[in-house]
Amino acid sequence: MRNHLIAQLLASFVLALATLAPGPMLAQTERAQPAVQNSSASFIGTVVTATGSVTIEHPSAVVVQAALSDQPPQAKVGDRVYLGDVVQTGADGRVGINFTDGTSFNLSSNAKMAMTEFVYDPNGKSNSTLFKLANGTFTFVAGNIAKTGDMKIDTPAATMGIRGTTPRIEISDDGTVRFATLVEEGKSKLLRKPATRAAPQPEQNTYHRFNPNICRGC
Repeated sequence: MRNHLIAQLLASFVLALATLAPGPMLAQTERAQPAVQNSSASFIGTVVTATGSVTIEHPSAVVVQAALSDQPPQAKVGDRVYLGDVVQTGADGRVGINFTDGTSFNLSSNAKMAMTEFVYDPNGKSNSTLFKLANGTFTFVAGNIAKTGDMKIDTPAATMGIRGTTPRIEISDDGTVRFATLVEEGKSKLLRKPATRAAPQPEQNTYHRFNPNICRGC
């Protein structure tokens, strides 16, 4: 009688374990899903073209996810760009970004750009932006901020004030900067910043064919 009672108790215990086990086991086998919390970062643009290796770092975003990679994910068409983001392309990468004021940027391979400042009010007259270009080739069409406020492009050699122009900027690995105005030449101004070494003069007499991939207002 005692052995029968013990056997029943053991059977009940095993049945209870079998009932409880699937939950924890399932929790361990399911792939961790990302949880993106609301961020105070301001939305300023959208990726409209992306080929090859293109990444966008979001320093202001709050992301919670298990087993995250050390590398940011590859950017794709439709991804949003926020104030403070850093866009970078690899050796085979190219990306086009449209900003909310109508400015359009094309970044070629091995390029890096940081969105340091972006203030835009369609009805305002004190709009401003500052994009920091580290290296690579950039072609862009200036939007409403250049016409209604203060648009600046920072490079290793100089800070450029843009007034409704369509420039092309090439920054070499050694910090050499080549600047060309594709249309409306003479409306841009150059603001030099102090440097510890002699910085090469941006070339004003070099012209390049306009890049048709730039899209305004897409």
